[in-house]
Amino acid sequence: MPRLKPPVSINVPMVLTWARIAMIPIAVGVFYVPTKIIDAHWINVIACLTFVVAATTDALDGYLARRYEGWATDMGAFLDPVADKLIVSMALIALVGLERLDMLVAFIIIGREITVSALREWMAKVGESGRVKVNWFGKIKTIAQMTAIPMLLWWDPITVEGVRISVSFIGTVLIWIAAVLTIYSMYVYLRAASPAFNKE
Repeated sequence: MPRLKPPVSINVPMVLTWARIAMIPIAVGVFYVPTKIIDAHWINVIACLTFVVAATTDALDGYLARRYEGWATDMGAFLDPVADKLIVSMALIALVGLERLDMLVAFIIIGREITVSALREWMAKVGESGRVKVNWFGKIKTIAQMTAIPMLLWWDPITVEGVRISVSFIGTVLIWIAAVLTIYSMYVYLRAASPAFNKE
């Protein structure tokens, strides 16, 4: 599909990426607001919705950068994954502090992100970046993770047609699934990169 000319002069994907970074203190900082000012439930709602909006901008800025001429920049390519990892890491740390998430899960997911990012950078330097392309396990992990985090931020149960649904339980199950897939996807990346290790 041919790229279109941008409808405005502003680099919209970059604006969205910076906006995503700016949402981090909102999603985390709202938990420091006294419940006398904002009800505990609404604190959860604000944090959850902020994270969802940030995740939506992630999908949108990537699409726009690919769709319009001049909106895909080296700075954007660098900053976009940094923004993703920042907001996910900050959310996980906040959830640990709120005692809604096991520290081990946060360690696994954040540790994997650091390891894979370093691996990709090193593989690019040695001209082997094609070996560490995104795999399906990584994609499924991301889906589970990005579904679980808003649920854990929401936390409170909801009732649908008289049926009480434990959002926190579903979120906890999904984040553990994401943790398991995180370990396996990292193994897949490391195995794919192993021939380059042997060259060294």
